[in-house]
Amino acid sequence: MIKVENVTFRYDRSGEPVLNRINMTIDEGEYIGIVGPNGCGKTTLVQHLNALLYPADGRVSVDGMNTNDESCVEEVRRRVGMVFQNPDNQIVGMTVEEDIAFGPGNLELPSPEIRQRVDESLARVGLKNHAKRQPHTLSGGEKRLVSIAGILAMKPGYIIFDEPTSYLDPSGRDRILSIIKEINKQGIAIIHITHNMDEIVSAGRIIVMNEGRIVFTGSPKEVFGKVEQMKALKLDIPVATDLAWRLKQRGEDIRTDILTIDEACLEILSRLQSLHAS
Repeated sequence: MIKVENVTFRYDRSGEPVLNRINMTIDEGEYIGIVGPNGCGKTTLVQHLNALLYPADGRVSVDGMNTNDESCVEEVRRRVGMVFQNPDNQIVGMTVEEDIAFGPGNLELPSPEIRQRVDESLARVGLKNHAKRQPHTLSGGEKRLVSIAGILAMKPGYIIFDEPTSYLDPSGRDRILSIIKEINKQGIAIIHITHNMDEIVSAGRIIVMNEGRIVFTGSPKEVFGKVEQMKALKLDIPVATDLAWRLKQRGEDIRTDILTIDEACLEILSRLQSLHAS
């Protein structure tokens, strides 16, 4: 479990807090979405989870290890991997397989185990045929997959994804989201920052932030059901939810706890059949 207890953080000691008394927990195997306006503190928060940043006040612990304890930092960063928004900031190897081997190599693992981890991670993201390629020859989506594979090779318990589909075409986006869901099914907890609400409709829990605070949290249906509050924060809601809400505003008798296009189509078809029958 990751525990965040009364965490406050300032980049400038005399400035306003970027995080203000944050409390949250993340259980093993959870899938959590984190959303909020630009500058609300989302990335700052998740960088506390793997000891890239340290609280000015409060405490962050990962499986009982205090991130402020220097003797724990290496293990915290192994357990909590982070896939950055820009993969070029994360790729260091001359070839794909060298990059993926970098983390396990730092753990001083035996060469056969490193080789096994690299091969397994390449297979999990579908890049087995790209092992010898130089990273600069890859597409943006392929670079993201290399970044994910490098984290998987460390065998983490939690992975943070910071806007993992930004600047990708629909095909690349779908591939990344499919891999994220598969990773979660294998028991790894996911912390997913995004501005695209449709990406996290299958999350177990969503955290909404504003001005360095958690303003509310709940299941996707609970969070996206707060349409007026989301709109007040200038946040989108899933396309299907927005459609249902607009139809409801026009007086249509339609459920508003709809999250996907498939659900919306079934609900609208049901309403049409009901009207036809009457």
